[in-house]
Amino acid sequence: MMLSKKTKYVLLAALVLGLAVIYVPLLVVLLNSVNSDTTFGWPPSGFTLEWWGRAAQNEGVLRALLTSLQAGLAATAIALVLGMMAAFALQRYRFFGKDTVSLLIILPIALPGIVTGIALNNAFRTILGIDLGLFTAIVAHATFCIVVVFNNVVARLRRMGGNLEEASMDLGADGVTTFRLVTFPMLRSALLAGGLLAFALSFDEIIVTTFTLGAGLQTLPIWILDNLFRPNQAPVVNVVAAVLIVVSTVPVYLAQRLSGDTASGGRL
Repeated sequence: MMLSKKTKYVLLAALVLGLAVIYVPLLVVLLNSVNSDTTFGWPPSGFTLEWWGRAAQNEGVLRALLTSLQAGLAATAIALVLGMMAAFALQRYRFFGKDTVSLLIILPIALPGIVTGIALNNAFRTILGIDLGLFTAIVAHATFCIVVVFNNVVARLRRMGGNLEEASMDLGADGVTTFRLVTFPMLRSALLAGGLLAFALSFDEIIVTTFTLGAGLQTLPIWILDNLFRPNQAPVVNVVAAVLIVVSTVPVYLAQRLSGDTASGGRL
């Protein structure tokens, strides 16, 4: 399709404006994390790493970071196992209600976070009689992390087909050997990409966490929310927000690079 120069300039301007709306505020957060001015006047009055040092020594930040890492890693591990199993079941087998099951697996990531949070809170406390804590937050995070892994593995299985696995079994390999030597190597990058995306999704989640994390526990996003309007904590909040930006961006970037290797059969 041929576009006039005027149309191209308008589209380019719209693209630049859209990206600016998204990324300029993030850049401001990163700059304020090294801004020597505690009022964050613009332009920054100087450069300092003092706030980063304070954040590294802040016990509340360190506890929140540990909680976020524990919840993210555990939820990702659960999602990798259950997401892969669900993907195999729905991609390789036909059974009654298959489409319904597929919808139920994907639905948690489409529901509003507050609805999921309230539902899980009621389920844990009222139905199951479980006190809220790190375990309940991990389970809650896993419900939507599974979707990310599931989607990545299903997409890879569709591209793979079943010819190589059938050839492996024709040559005498059993199911376990075929999975270990043929299927898993081809799925490895999809699983890694799904795991990275799941971890990033869990690490910066706040709404569901608010309803499912026990009293006395904080993740980094919750710590930011609790300290956002405390003037003495403002510089440290910017540092923690900058860390969240980096921690969330790197897994997404790596996952995108890994997802681009499908042409090579998923080999790392």
